[in-house]
Amino acid sequence: MSTSVDQSFVKQFEAEVHQAYQRMGSKLRNTVRTKGNVKGSSTTFQKVGKGTASTKARHGKVPVMNIDHTPVECVLVDYYAGDWVDRLDELKTDHDERAVIANAGAYALGRKTDELIITELDTSTNYADADTDGMTKAKVLTAFEMLGTADVPDDGQRYAVVGWKQWSELLNIAEFADSDFVGSEELPWRGTQAKRWLGTLWMPHSGLSVASSVRLCHWFHKTAVGHGSGAEVKSDVTWHGDRAANFVSNMMSQGTSLIDATGVVTLRCLEA
Repeated sequence: MSTSVDQSFVKQFEAEVHQAYQRMGSKLRNTVRTKGNVKGSSTTFQKVGKGTASTKARHGKVPVMNIDHTPVECVLVDYYAGDWVDRLDELKTDHDERAVIANAGAYALGRKTDELIITELDTSTNYADADTDGMTKAKVLTAFEMLGTADVPDDGQRYAVVGWKQWSELLNIAEFADSDFVGSEELPWRGTQAKRWLGTLWMPHSGLSVASSVRLCHWFHKTAVGHGSGAEVKSDVTWHGDRAANFVSNMMSQGTSLIDATGVVTLRCLEA
């Protein structure tokens, strides 16, 4: 038997985990600022303030905006997800155990990525209305006004993540779900459960925080949150003779930080 078989197996397994993570692992990673290949235990995102234009006298100096640059540190943390695969168990199953373990590890790491992003979004204190009712049209419009008042760019990079209960409530709002208002191409049930409304991509998520029956939903701009990655998803498969099993270990090094709190509006929704 070739001595390179095990290494070939590990490389193939790692590729499968990486593909599964990219395909189904994280729903929110592409909705925030992302910096990869970070060297060291942390990275820095720059928060840039607003500039002001003004006039100048003929032959005078061009006025300097003196834009404020505030560095925001993002600390990376190592995360692992592993499991045992017994050698004889593989002979008793009629499915690809390797693919099952690869998907399970990738999904676990993907949920952790989303959890890190949601934790930062939860630090927002820009609340739209009270927390005594669910997702209503009035609450959505209040949040919409707050984003506009704060000069959050309406450039196609706004995202709204809501719980499944709130997604159902949105479907009862005619302006959200009725083709007479949004057109047949923007209906929420075309393909995946996500749709564009009010210049924002809306999507449901099962991992949003809830306390005392109040779910924290978030409407934010992509530049408001940063995600740093020191090591993408990697896998290691090690044979343990004393256990007659392979130990499959998946790992990554990632971190998140809230860059600009004004770019996040939180909608607190009561779940009856």
